[in-house]
Amino acid sequence: MASTTSTPGSIATSGGPRPNTPNGGGMEELLPLVIQLTNADQREVVLLELSKKRESFSDLAPILWHSTGTVAALLQEIVSIYPLLTPPTLTAHASNRVCNALALLQCVASHADTRQPFLAAQIPLYLYPFLNTQSKSRPFEYLRLTSLGVIGALVKVDDTEVISFLLSTEIIPLCLRIMETGSELSKTVATFIVQKILLEETGLNYVCATAERFYAVSTVLANMVQLLQVHASVRLLKHVVRCYLRLADHPRARDALKTCLPNSLRDNTFGPHLHNDPTVQKWLSQLLGIVGAGGRSDDSKASNSTGQNLLPVGDGS
Repeated sequence: MASTTSTPGSIATSGGPRPNTPNGGGMEELLPLVIQLTNADQREVVLLELSKKRESFSDLAPILWHSTGTVAALLQEIVSIYPLLTPPTLTAHASNRVCNALALLQCVASHADTRQPFLAAQIPLYLYPFLNTQSKSRPFEYLRLTSLGVIGALVKVDDTEVISFLLSTEIIPLCLRIMETGSELSKTVATFIVQKILLEETGLNYVCATAERFYAVSTVLANMVQLLQVHASVRLLKHVVRCYLRLADHPRARDALKTCLPNSLRDNTFGPHLHNDPTVQKWLSQLLGIVGAGGRSDDSKASNSTGQNLLPVGDGS
């Protein structure tokens, strides 16, 4: 698939020639391509070309957003494959094509001048049916990963309005499902999104507002820790530990974690994997300093009792 589409879940280009201009790409090359997006017969080739070269064009996002019909064309690409989601009949070719459209929307989500209108138009909601799929076939996994990349681009820049928008949607439950069932890369991006939501004060308060919300998040994190004991991934563990550390900043969550933090995070189970990553070592040390290094239950009990000590509150504060 790599030869026919762009890199999923990232803003890095997958290749292609770069125009030799001061900004990496010139208007004389960009504008005709953008205009051709509205031509259904030319769109597939143009999507591939623009997705490959999207980092070459510094003004691609505002030009896409403000050009007549281009965003509508990208949304048409997205909704056109909804019928392929249930029953799951998405082909690799269809997945590649829509992922190229998603890569362009990721540019729009990343750009400072287009991020807010992108949210105001509620464009991310068009991606949620993709995140809600469960098929583990490669086309579906690639679709979820690329969709997560768009949301990841939104949260990468610390913006309270972005977090407020996402909290008004179902993004946390969607990410939690992927964190449990996705590929390692999809799990990593989904956990990063939850981490960025938690790092915002409104996000932390939202998750800790009720025992049910905290239970949902902490149970998934505990299950991930169990799986990481079998299939270690320092990159993924890093985000999991950071989520726990941020949860520990909330008084009620801190009390709950004293009981339900997995013992494998307390007993140096992951020590051999972390000797080359001082950042995770520091975060884990800080976490244990806050919630205590001695657990009162094993990991399986912890995952079943998570949230029991967290008292629900009605105001969401």
